[in-house]
Amino acid sequence: MATQNVLMPQMGESIQEGTLTRWHKKVGDKVQREEELFEISTDKVDTVIPSPVSGVLVQIFAKENDVVNVNSVVAVIDDAAQPGSVVAQAPVAATAAQTPKVVPPPTASQSTPVQESAKVLASPLARKVAEEHSVDLSKLQGSGEGNKIVKNDVLAALESGKSVSPLVAAAAAAATAPVAKAPSDHVKSTGGSSEGVIDGVRVSRVPMTGMRKKIADHMVMSKKTSPHVTSVIEIDLQKVVDVRAKFKDKFEAINGFKLTFMPFFLQAVVEAIKAVPVVNSSVDGDAILYKKDINLGCAVALDWGLIVPVIKNSSERSFVGLGRELNNLAEKARNKKLSPDDVRGGSFSISNYGGFGTVIGQPIINQPQVAIFGIGAMQKKPVVINDAIAIRTMCYCVLSFDHRVIDGSDSGKFLSTVKNVLENWNIPVI
Repeated sequence: MATQNVLMPQMGESIQEGTLTRWHKKVGDKVQREEELFEISTDKVDTVIPSPVSGVLVQIFAKENDVVNVNSVVAVIDDAAQPGSVVAQAPVAATAAQTPKVVPPPTASQSTPVQESAKVLASPLARKVAEEHSVDLSKLQGSGEGNKIVKNDVLAALESGKSVSPLVAAAAAAATAPVAKAPSDHVKSTGGSSEGVIDGVRVSRVPMTGMRKKIADHMVMSKKTSPHVTSVIEIDLQKVVDVRAKFKDKFEAINGFKLTFMPFFLQAVVEAIKAVPVVNSSVDGDAILYKKDINLGCAVALDWGLIVPVIKNSSERSFVGLGRELNNLAEKARNKKLSPDDVRGGSFSISNYGGFGTVIGQPIINQPQVAIFGIGAMQKKPVVINDAIAIRTMCYCVLSFDHRVIDGSDSGKFLSTVKNVLENWNIPVI
């Protein structure tokens, strides 16, 4: 008999845990290699994980909605067992090597500080930092999902010099407390949400999804980490518009996918990063890590959240190659088919909020990166060209950057390079 452990995958370097949101199989079911096995949710991706081998699912260690450490065993598949021969059961006591690191619920009984900390709902990274700095977790108020203590809560406590950071406690209370206390007879259960009247206003209170909560935590952490500055430039896209109109039908016939405006921006961003390498870096203590590879993360808006798949080695791809990879990743994201490698290793991000009509935005940096490029809506408007008024397709683009390592002059050079490439487009598209 040969068994195979099924692990919680790591969906990005900074991701240490994920929520197992759904099992597609139950104990005793036959499963084929690459068949959908379970779904997970992290702050970077919401995706379906395929089975690593064929066989029978004989053990499940993590239940739906459990928060599990990456690389922990969530199930066992046996390639020699017969379907239906295994009786469905509650999670089985696993060996030390198999035990998934599911975050435990808090308990009321507490004794010593060490015992108290061990029983508190906290992320593995928070526990590690707390141990290193002798912080009693039982004295902290968590700001994570379900009041879980996360790394930032411990860091805030250290910065304040107290066991509990007032700012963290207030933020957690605001995030988890009801808007106001309404009489119980005014509120009715609606499957996890609640409806009623608060201060004379009808309300519907719906808990955040795990993915939305993780996105929220990541955005708050980014604003706390990086001093954000946003620069704006206006770009004349008329030449790009004309090139696309001329070649879009032939492009699709040759390549099998539509020619959108995004590959033009991707190409321009690659050239701008080459001109200003510091925007393709990260901060490590008092050092700057310059990334030799340009891996562009492109935000994809989905009905259930925001995902940022990564186009690896963007500087080595042709214009068509950039467009094809973006199209493939977007399709995988919409169908929950992204792999861990698809969202790993991003060095610079792009947000195309203009597709929704937004003219100017101030995107938040995707940590640990130091800059993010934003694309506004394309609009026809009158502009002055050679002292004459003309109608052109214009667009505002922005760069939000970390002022610890990037100066205004760097931002200006980056945006002017993007502008020059797009306004004077001379790169073959087919």
